[in-house]
Amino acid sequence: MAVTWRAVALAAAGILAVVLLPATGTVLLWTVLVLVVCVLDALLAASPRQVAVRREVPSSVRLTEAARSTLTLTNVGRRKLRALVRDAWPPSSGADDNRHRIEVPAGDGRRVTTTLRPTRRGDAHADLVTIRTFGPLGLAGRQASLTVPGRLRVLPEFASRKHLPSRLARLRELDGRAAVQVRGPGTEFDSLREYVIGDDVRAIDWRATARRADVVVRTWRPERDRRVLIVLDTSRTSAVRVQDAPRIDASIEAALLLAALATRAGDRVELIVYDRTVRGRVAGQSGPRVMPAFADALALAEPQLIEADWAGIVGQVRQRLSQRALVVLLSALDPAAVEHGLLGVVNQLTERHQVVLASVADPEVDALRSARHDAAAVFDAAAAERVGLERAAVAVRLRQRGVEVLDALPDNLAPKLADTYLALKAAGRL
Repeated sequence: MAVTWRAVALAAAGILAVVLLPATGTVLLWTVLVLVVCVLDALLAASPRQVAVRREVPSSVRLTEAARSTLTLTNVGRRKLRALVRDAWPPSSGADDNRHRIEVPAGDGRRVTTTLRPTRRGDAHADLVTIRTFGPLGLAGRQASLTVPGRLRVLPEFASRKHLPSRLARLRELDGRAAVQVRGPGTEFDSLREYVIGDDVRAIDWRATARRADVVVRTWRPERDRRVLIVLDTSRTSAVRVQDAPRIDASIEAALLLAALATRAGDRVELIVYDRTVRGRVAGQSGPRVMPAFADALALAEPQLIEADWAGIVGQVRQRLSQRALVVLLSALDPAAVEHGLLGVVNQLTERHQVVLASVADPEVDALRSARHDAAAVFDAAAAERVGLERAAVAVRLRQRGVEVLDALPDNLAPKLADTYLALKAAGRL
C-alpha cells in the first residue's frame, strides 16, 4: 500500500482531536481510524496489474536531439483508474518529466509521452514502468512495476557535417578541373592529347600515334570507385579524455565526415572497429546506405581498457583489401603505443596501400608547455615539451615508412582528415 500527502494531513489533523480530548485512547482511536480509511481507500483503487501497457519509441536518434517514448495504457479492469505513471529510463537518456497523472475509465485508454534527450552514444534500454493507483479519496493506493521493453539507439552527433558543403565544393572543383597526367598506375583514362616535352614516355599511346602524324599521350584523372578502409582503434588510448570528452568521440566525427565525403566522390568506403577483436564492421554498403550503416556501427563503439593488436589489424586489412586502397587509422600518436605496436607492422600496410594515421592532439599539453609562473609549472612545461618531442619523433619515423601522419585538435581532426583525403585524391595517390 502506498500513501499520499492526504493521508499524512489526515493523521496530522488528529492533533486537534488530542487537544480537545487529551488522552491516550484518543491517539489510538485516531490512528486506527486513519489506518482503516487508508486501507479501504486502497482496496477501492484500481489494480495496477489490470493495466495493459504498450511502449512506442523510435529505433534511433542522434546524440543531443530529442526523441519521444510513448506509453499507451489501457484500463482492462472494472474500476476507474486514477494513477501516477513513471516511465523510467537510464540517467544518460535525459528523460524529462517522466511522471504522468492520468484518469482512465474502465475499458478506455490513454497515451503519455516522455521526452528523451540522450547525453551519450549507444543503446539506451527502458527501465520499468511504475503505476501507482489511488482510491476515490486519494489517501492511499496500490503500486506495481511492469516490464515494458524498449530500446533507443543513440547515434553519434555528427557535428562535423557542417564541414561537408565546403569539402564537397572542393571535390566538384577537383572533378571539373582540366584533365592532367598523373604518373603511375591505377588512374582512370580521360583523353588523348599531343605529346609535349616533359611528358612521361610511358604515357604514349603508340596505336593512336600510328594513326596520326604527331606523338599522342594518354591523360588521366583521379580515379573514382577507389577503396577507402577506415580502422577505428578502440584500445585503451581511445579512452583518454581530451577537452572533457573521450578521444574516440573526435575520431568518430572524423570517420563520419570522411565516409560522407568519400561516398559522394564515388569511392567504396568500409569501416572496422577493432582493438583485439572486431567490435563493429561496415562492408558492402553503397550510396545512401553507407552513412546510416556507419552511424549505427559507430554508435556502439566504446573504448576498451586493453592494448591494441596491430598484427590483428593488419590481418583484417589484408582480409578486406586485395587491391591498393586508402587505409585510414584513427588511433593515438602515443610514442610508447606506436613504437611497441604500429611501427613493427606498418611496412606491411604501406607496401600495398596508402596509409594515413589520424590522431587527436591534446591542447592542454600546449598550454602546459608555455607556463612559467612557478617552479611546478616549469617542471610541467619540461614534461610537456618532452611529450611533444617524442610525438614529433615517432611521427617522423612513420612518415619515413610512407605513412601520412595527421595530428590535430579534436575540433580540427575531421576537417583536416577530409582535406588530406582531397589532397591525396588530387595528387592521384589513392
